[in-house]
Amino acid sequence: MNGASQHGERKRHRQRVLARRLTAAAALILILPAAVPRAHAIVRAVASFAAARLPYLPGSSIPLRVNGMTPPYRVTLTGPGSVNAHDYDVPSAPSQSSAMLVAANAESLAARRFTFASPPDPARAFIAVASYDDGIVIHDAASPFDERAVLGIGGAPSDVAIGPSGVLAAGTTDGGTLTIAHLEPWRVRRYDGVLFSDEIAIDAANGAVYATDRDVNGAGALTRIARDGTVKRRILGMTAEGIAVDAKRRRIYVANVNDGTISIVDADTMVELRRVHAVARVFSLALSADGTRLYAVSNQSTGSPFAAAGSVVALDTSGAVPHVIARSAPLDFPVGVALDAAHRRLFVTDERDNVVDVLDARTLRPVHAPLDTCTTPWKPTVDGSTLYVPCARANEIDLFSTIDLRREANAPFPTGGYPLAVAVWHPHARVVR
Repeated sequence: MNGASQHGERKRHRQRVLARRLTAAAALILILPAAVPRAHAIVRAVASFAAARLPYLPGSSIPLRVNGMTPPYRVTLTGPGSVNAHDYDVPSAPSQSSAMLVAANAESLAARRFTFASPPDPARAFIAVASYDDGIVIHDAASPFDERAVLGIGGAPSDVAIGPSGVLAAGTTDGGTLTIAHLEPWRVRRYDGVLFSDEIAIDAANGAVYATDRDVNGAGALTRIARDGTVKRRILGMTAEGIAVDAKRRRIYVANVNDGTISIVDADTMVELRRVHAVARVFSLALSADGTRLYAVSNQSTGSPFAAAGSVVALDTSGAVPHVIARSAPLDFPVGVALDAAHRRLFVTDERDNVVDVLDARTLRPVHAPLDTCTTPWKPTVDGSTLYVPCARANEIDLFSTIDLRREANAPFPTGGYPLAVAVWHPHARVVR
């Protein structure tokens, strides 16, 4: 055997030895009791599972992502649940309080113990945050807004909604499933075929869940999941994102970002009634309580590749054909919108300047200096007398009083990675169906 052959054989031998040692180490991690002193550990993981730092709720689906390890690798589970090619699925009623996952291949090893939390108490208020990196993070509703648990939905959520009947819904903006969790009794169900969902809304009249699908074979769409679980989809314009539900007049409004239109869809038949031109890159929507005024955000900036200013418009939707009746001054880079009907204000987040613009809901003129907030504010929510502002790049939620526009105590508070939206559950508002 020549020198090159000997060198190659030694290299292959070392790789085989390393593979056997890593496999043995993975087995040891699974069987060693917790009482073994740390000093006796002979293996250190060189990779790590990308997962939330919080306990997971029953029914979670946790994407299998391992940082520092090149596929292929084998994943071994010890404890309740099941593992497939993409996810670790937590049972609806785990028989143990935790489970261990180990990933290994010939080059590296990762291990992670996942713990489980009790479902949220439907008799207590809580805050749900759509964290792109982690899932749906559950917080106490009162200061200091402690994190309690996370619901893994099998991908990255960009929105979350909670209906008055005690239903929480979120879709995967990077995949094809939508998760619906019922608060009492706690049960979680996933629906396939809801592709690249962006925003979620729940029909207060019948409990149906609506999701905008950014891309279905090159077009945008609206998907409805009825209370009985039936799924129906309607193809719409280009890149469906923003959504607003008029439960009384039975209309769904959908913002088609890449063709600058708004689709009006019959909530019961899912027939598109009309498609109207609004503004370029129409992104987020908000609707007045009586359904006669629709607000639409043009997600543009002179400093963006589109080289055009952003803005907000108000459309009169009382007649057969909606039309623009008010337009804001140019805005730097608006992204999200929320209506404060009690004080006739419109809040618009600006992702470049890290502020919330405060506009008159009728004229769309500024009525207050912009509210300074944390980095990259996204989809705001007005709940009662509180304005919630998720700040994506700060991993925080900011809070302001809608009465005096002052920041609330202990705000902003930390949350999961890259938060994009907030929903609040109030048990006193529950409607039993």
